[in-house]
Amino acid sequence: MSFQDKVICCSLCGAGFTFSAEKQELFKSWGISYEPKQCPSCQKAMKSKQCSSTGYSGNSSGRTFRAICADCGKTTNLPFEPRGGKRVYCSDCYRKVRQYR
Repeated sequence: MSFQDKVICCSLCGAGFTFSAEKQELFKSWGISYEPKQCPSCQKAMKSKQCSSTGYSGNSSGRTFRAICADCGKTTNLPFEPRGGKRVYCSDCYRKVRQYR
């Protein structure tokens, strides 16, 4: 499947932002089937619990999940809970694997 860059409207501030083909591929490899709803600026502001354009005060627990890299065996932290049967990689190995996709 070939991905193409998409422009998405942020649900918080209304600004348009690009959901790149590379990020779409990354989301798919992680088993994430939905598109982001907030622009990178609002995502960053939400993480720091301050979104000046909306006054949003969200819960940024920063929760991560531990997993073992399918390639090198190193323990890595992921921003998502791995699904059973799906291979996960540390960031170094993912960069190598992504080249061949």
